[in-house]
Amino acid sequence: MRQHAVIGLIGGMSWESSAEYYRIINREVRRRLGGVHSARSLMWSVDFGEIERLQHQGDWDALTEKMKDAAIRLERGGADFIVICTNTMHRMADAVTEAVNIPLLHIADPTAQKVKAAGVTKVGLLGTAFTMEQDFYKGRLRDLFGLDVLVPPAPDRRIVHDIIYRELVAGEVLAESRAAYRKIIAGLVAQGAQAVILGCTEIMLLISEEDSAVPLFDTTTIHAIAAVDRALAS
Repeated sequence: MRQHAVIGLIGGMSWESSAEYYRIINREVRRRLGGVHSARSLMWSVDFGEIERLQHQGDWDALTEKMKDAAIRLERGGADFIVICTNTMHRMADAVTEAVNIPLLHIADPTAQKVKAAGVTKVGLLGTAFTMEQDFYKGRLRDLFGLDVLVPPAPDRRIVHDIIYRELVAGEVLAESRAAYRKIIAGLVAQGAQAVILGCTEIMLLISEEDSAVPLFDTTTIHAIAAVDRALAS
């Protein structure tokens, strides 16, 4: 049997969601190949304490160097392509791509393809404040895929962001936070969102389809399965 490609995962942002990537990827490989097959993969897992501090200090240059270093380590280790296991750190996707000679599977691309395949043109976006407010993610969805992207108002963006950093990255899943997200999702639907992108890889720990009146697109699952698609097609 031909060996499939080696997936290079940049993880630890946070490890809670990176563990989900690992589980989803290996479960999907086993489902497709049968028996006790699993994915050929490498993971470079960062210290999220350092990452979180630099994010909130706005030191994106230092963060870019950390992501480039991680990608280079994975390439040297034998990875055939790179997966950044977080939405926010795709802010430096172009720099990571330029740092290595292997491709990067951008998290927004398979997500947008799924959204468009569902016939959705106007989509809500939940994530960290960086993902919701900066253009590196929304702009890609708009410019490459023609999607109209809605985000919550500023007070709700703060709630979404704080729950991610104070609870979800630490594995805390609270009923009151789920209720808050449900209300914010309902607000996006009221603005005209036909679906909502869970644009932070931890949100899937808190929210599921039953929490929304419109379809939810979980970037963790979509990205992980897209990695399997590429690995098995290589």
